[in-house]
Amino acid sequence: MSAVIHTRHEVGRARYAVAAVFAVHGAVTGSFATRVPWIQDHAGVSAGQLGLALAFPALGASLAMPLAGGITHRFGARNALRGLLALWTLALVLPSAAPNMLTLCLALFVFGATAGMSDVAMNALGVEVENRLDKSIMSGLHGMWSVGAVVGSAAGTLAAHIGADARLHHALAAAVLTVAGFAACGWVLDLQPTEDEDPPPRFALPPRSALLIGAIGFCAVFAEGASLDWSAVYLRDQLETSAGLAAACTTGFTLTMAVARIAGDRVVDRYGAVRTVRAGGVVALLGGLLIVFAGHPAVAMGGFALMGLGIAVVVPLCFAAAGRSGSNPSLAIAGVATITYTSGLIAPSAIGMLAQATSLVVSFALVTVLTCGIAGFAGVLRAGDRVKVTRPDAAVPEPRS
Repeated sequence: MSAVIHTRHEVGRARYAVAAVFAVHGAVTGSFATRVPWIQDHAGVSAGQLGLALAFPALGASLAMPLAGGITHRFGARNALRGLLALWTLALVLPSAAPNMLTLCLALFVFGATAGMSDVAMNALGVEVENRLDKSIMSGLHGMWSVGAVVGSAAGTLAAHIGADARLHHALAAAVLTVAGFAACGWVLDLQPTEDEDPPPRFALPPRSALLIGAIGFCAVFAEGASLDWSAVYLRDQLETSAGLAAACTTGFTLTMAVARIAGDRVVDRYGAVRTVRAGGVVALLGGLLIVFAGHPAVAMGGFALMGLGIAVVVPLCFAAAGRSGSNPSLAIAGVATITYTSGLIAPSAIGMLAQATSLVVSFALVTVLTCGIAGFAGVLRAGDRVKVTRPDAAVPEPRS
């Protein structure tokens, strides 16, 4: 990308713009998730068919994410993000409009493809802003995604409560979020390819560095997906709690992750990516042990809270490390994103199948073992620790008057 010199004010403004983009992206996810029951009824699909259909977003994302680098190279970072984010926000209307299983699968495939490409583009810009500010911001950006998801979920819950048609709800949400995303993209860094920069291949496999980094992300996202989808069931079935207390456990896990991500940048700046992730892995391991050996609901809830705290910053730091691991940040980020999306896809079903064959305790013992991988292989994120260098495209201070 072009070595354009930006003032620190411009880069700081771009930071908040990218944060707003992350929030918009999360709000789309939250808006969709709350209306899945309505979509199921409208499409007339069974629980098993719905489970199959919900695999298509991850499939679409995995296939489309490697294309994001070529789109960014052709249109520039700002225009690419603006277009891809708009496709994602507008794709929100597709699932609720699907009248049957086939159209639902197709809609969710497009929904996931646009989600994945915009995800890669916004993370690549987030890494670029982080490099120019020379301080950690990726954890906070992913925290803003969580905030957006909470806001989108709250609006969706209200719409469901009053019995609103999801097609109308999603049409209104798509319109609002498209405008908000378009406005936010106007302030992100406008990076352009240089004349001597070769265009990336239209489709390429992830580089080896992304595979190593993605392995840590896989462990963290597996633990996240397992906890989100099964924590309430664990408390209800294993510890015989009420439905309300079980649901509160999932809410607590989500809030813990959001708060930890927003606050995580200061920890990363002080201790570095490797030590932060290594400590997070130990905390997640402790949380997993509390879950597995819990004899009381309060102990298990504390375990899930520690799990959320420990894994919260892992994925943001994986994206940051991927963006610094080679000459093509978008390709590396796409590789890590593909691996993490795959983990999020298989985690809930893997936990369920293992629980059916054995028990949920054994399932979360597997999750606990995977957290050891987070701590043990944190060293591959050393690219996430910034090294102070003089860069031609770094932010320069505002001139004094």
